[in-house]
Order: sequence, then C-alpha cells, then structure tokens
Amino acid sequence: MLITLVSIHPYPSPQSIPLAAAFLKAYARTSDVPINLADFFLGDSPSACASIVAASDPTAAGFSMYVWNRDLCCKVAAEIRRCNPSTLLFCGGPEVTADPKSIIDLGVFDFIIVGEGEIPFLFVSQALLRGDDISGIPGIMVPGSPLIPPPSPVSDMDSIPSPYLTGIIDVRTYPGILWQLSRGCSFTCDFCFDSRGIHGVRHFSLERVESELRHFAATGIQQIFVLDSTFNVNPERAKTILRMIRKIAPDIHFHFEVRNEFIDREMARLFSQIACSLQIGLQSADKGVLKMVGRSFNMADFTTKVGLLNESGAVFGFDLIYGLPGDSLDVFCRSLNYALSLYPNHLDIFPLAVLPGTKLALQGKQLGLCWNPSPPYVLTSTASFSCADMTAAGDLAAACDIFYTRGKAVAWFNAVAESLRMKPAEILQTFSLWLNNEFGRRIIESDVTDEEIGAMQQRFLKHLLHAKKAKKYLPLILDLQNYHYQYAAVLLAPGPEASARIRTPANPCESSFRLSPSARLASFTYEIEELLECGEPRIAWMYEHLQKSGSQAVLYSHKGVVCTESLAPPYMILLGQIRDRADRINVSDSGLTHSEATEFLIFALQEGIIEPA
Repeated sequence: MLITLVSIHPYPSPQSIPLAAAFLKAYARTSDVPINLADFFLGDSPSACASIVAASDPTAAGFSMYVWNRDLCCKVAAEIRRCNPSTLLFCGGPEVTADPKSIIDLGVFDFIIVGEGEIPFLFVSQALLRGDDISGIPGIMVPGSPLIPPPSPVSDMDSIPSPYLTGIIDVRTYPGILWQLSRGCSFTCDFCFDSRGIHGVRHFSLERVESELRHFAATGIQQIFVLDSTFNVNPERAKTILRMIRKIAPDIHFHFEVRNEFIDREMARLFSQIACSLQIGLQSADKGVLKMVGRSFNMADFTTKVGLLNESGAVFGFDLIYGLPGDSLDVFCRSLNYALSLYPNHLDIFPLAVLPGTKLALQGKQLGLCWNPSPPYVLTSTASFSCADMTAAGDLAAACDIFYTRGKAVAWFNAVAESLRMKPAEILQTFSLWLNNEFGRRIIESDVTDEEIGAMQQRFLKHLLHAKKAKKYLPLILDLQNYHYQYAAVLLAPGPEASARIRTPANPCESSFRLSPSARLASFTYEIEELLECGEPRIAWMYEHLQKSGSQAVLYSHKGVVCTESLAPPYMILLGQIRDRADRINVSDSGLTHSEATEFLIFALQEGIIEPA
C-alpha cells in the first residue's frame, strides 16, 4: 500500500515547495498509509515523470492541480495509467475545486477531491487501506456521479501538523520556502477564487508560528514567501508576527501580500525593520473599474498609506490588472501613471484571467468579456478594451518589467519624467516602440540579462533626451541611471568574506587580490557624492547648481550596507589592476607611494572591497 502525491512546479525556485501535498501527508499520518511526495517541473517530460511515479507501483497517485499545471498533470496521469493500469489516479487543488465537472469529464482521473483536501484525503487513505469504496466520502467526486458536498474546513488549524516541524519538508534542501500562517480571505473580489464558498480567515496559532519561525532560523533558510492572501488583515496579529521575526529571524528575507488599508505608521516601521518586500494588490486606480469587481478604492487613503511605507523605507510593489470590466487602454495608462507616481520598487502587471468558479466567469458574457476557455483563461477583449489595445497594454507591461522593475529605476524614473514633462506611461510607451525598432521583434524581460538592461537604459535615455531636445540633462541623468544600476548590482551580489576571517598580509603591495563579488567600479560626469547629497533627484535644479567635476567611485557591500566611496584616480587605477586580474600590483603605475598603496589596500581589504586571490 502506497500513495504518491505529485507536485508540478512552474520552474525551480524558492517557491517550488510541495506544501499542499505535505499538509495532506501530515494530516493523514494517523491512517498508517505510506505516502511519498514527488516533485516535477513544467518543462519535464510527461513520460519521464510517469516512469518515476510508476516505478514504486503506488496504489494511488494524486496531483495538486493549478491553472498553470493542469495540462501536464493530465499528461503525466495518462502516462501512469499506461504504465500501471491498476494505480488509482486522483487530483485536487484550486483548479479542481473551481471547475470539478470539467476535470472529471476529462476521463483521466478515477476520482477528484473538491475543496480543502486534508479531511477528504484522510478518509480516502483509510478507505483504501481497508479496501472500502471511496465514492461516498464527502468532497469526493467519481465519474458518472454527483459530487458529495465537501466537509466543513478544518477549524482548528493547529490540528494539521506542521510539515516543517515534523520533517516532512526538510528546509535545508531548499533555497527558500512557502509559509502559510492562515487560510481563507475576508474579501470577495469578483476576479478571485480565494473566498468562494469559504468566507473568512482561519489562523494558525501564534505558538505554532513561533515554533516554525525558530525552526527556520535554526536551519539557515534564506527566503520565506508568506502564502496568506492578506498577511495584515488582522493588524495587531501582523505586528506581533513582525516583532517575532525581528527578534528570531532577522537574517531571513520575507515576502508578504498585504492590503494598504490596514497599514499604519507603526506597521510600516515594523516592515522596515526586517528584511522583506511587500506586494499590494492595487489592480486599478479607477474607482469605477474596481467597483465593478467588488472592490472599493479611496485614492487619498491609498496614497497616504503608501506614503508611510516610503517614509519608513519599506520595500513594496503593486499588482496591476488590465482588462477588468469597464477598463480601457486609457484608463489602464492612468492607473499605471498613478502607481508609478508612488515610487514602488516593482510592478507586476497582468492581463485579466477569467478563472472558473469566480463571479466574473459566471457573469463575464453579460459584461462583454471574451476570454480563452482553456488555461490560463486570459482575456482577449472587452467592449472597452479591444484585442489591439490588449496587445498594446501587454507591450506596455513588458516595457515596465524591463525598464522600471528589472532596471531598478525607482529612484530616478519620476524625476526624468518630470524633467521631460512626460507621463510615466508615455515614457514606457516610447521605450516599447524603441525596443521593437532596436530588436525587430517583441521583447519580454526574460529575453534580456541585467547587464543588457543597464546598457539598454543608457541607449534609450540618449535617444529619448535627443528626441525631447533635452540633451543638456543627459550627463546628469546617465549618472543617476549608472549609479542606481551599480547600486542594485552590489545589493544583489553575494557579500564579501567576513573580514574577521581575513588575515592582512605582511606586504600588501606584493600580494595578490581580487575584487569582491559585490564591488563595482564606476565613473561619473558629476561628483557622485554631491549627487547623492541632493536626496530625491530634481533634474533641473541639479543641472543649474552642480558642476561637471567628474568622479570615480567604488560601490561595495559592507556589513549588509551598500557603501559608495568616491576615490582619487590613483586609487581607482589600483582597484582597476585588481579587477582586471593583474598578476601583481604595479604601484608605480598608479602614482601612489608604497606607503599610500599599502594603507589603501589594508583599508580595501577590511572594508570588503577586495579579497585575497
């Protein structure tokens, strides 16, 4: 007797964790049925996946089905059927719960589990062990029979054992993990399936949260993606958890989905005191559009709450959806302009997906929505958003992904738009056209590397400022772009070896070094430290008041902080030799004395700018 639970992830990443399957295994521990977990990815061969599952000859094989893996789940299941005809095949998950009849009608699966899976899966495991019929179990649907209504969801969330504390998931084998602190949603957005049929939020206890957090901290995990639909729906609980994180796991980076209306000054400060990024579902900045999908929007309040995040220094981004009922290309551009005016660190922009089981799917035809009936159910047009406009919005989203989000342009983008008297969306539209002319085809952010994006930004800015007859600002703007590009590269690079473990050589000038992985050498038209002292860029004012004195600097990471050190040319020559992997430092070429070079090399070594070769 063996049950294999299959998870198919989009691609290897810190979020590729079989958490749903692990919860099922943890809850079914009392059934005494051996349960295996199998992980695959979208690019994997269906036959290869099936061979791995079939090799252990399981009594049953179940799939966690989502909108993005439905097709591969069915193909792998069909291959298992061919290899092992006696294996029972089943599936569950959001895609199944949203549209159970279409899944069972595929003829691939012997049964499906609808709704929250722990209780039905436990009953199935027990029935299979006894050899009993499963067709009468609540939450189970078999071909040719109606669905037996699912049982009430688990009310005591702590009755589901932790997959992490029980060792079902060994966090040491993953670069990051998914962490669920609650289930459910208090909101009823028409485009979302989260709260359909189950309204409200059920929480794991704070004691459970703390135990898992201590476990994560002890095992050295680096990233945690919190799965809650709205982490801060209970503000006081959220603040308690943030304080807990600051105390127990200060070295772990967290990702949260939050609602802006629950943010206050204290919460913003707590977010800024831990390593984290926030995702806020703006979706649209048009009150009428949001009202049509069951959401309210108070622009003044939204702006104020986001201002608290900016004031605290918290890292945040927005979700935007184009193609909602009542939306249009012009309305979407206004939403984009508003979103970018708030200085988000990133934007995630998507076309509307009309998901089965949502209110939009039920009322979509009456609302004039046209969409693909197959996964991922993407909208093709509406009465106010033509197919051509959907394509244009997609190009605009791709331009934003490349130029703003991947290009780390948050610090200078709005200043450039203001100096050119252009709206943010207008700049991105111009960039999209420029991209198509440069490459002769549509480009998306996965087509280009970070280095290519940095160079691309420079070329486009030259094109744009020439076209807008604003060439006088170009050196200043290129300095800002270059600095923040280098800053982001340092931030994302691996840190230097701890200085406490580095011995200073007796004669540094006779030693071999290499540039730290986090160090970057950069040249600027202006004095970079003067630019930074100006704070938020004001292009016209800076142009009038700053001199093109030129500067060179090294940017590097020291004790988790990005440092910028403006250096005289002799010191940059020395670092350039080290960067270019010269066999031996030639002090005479730099113009420094032996004593000056020695003092600087010791400083650079202690700061983590250079490392022993």
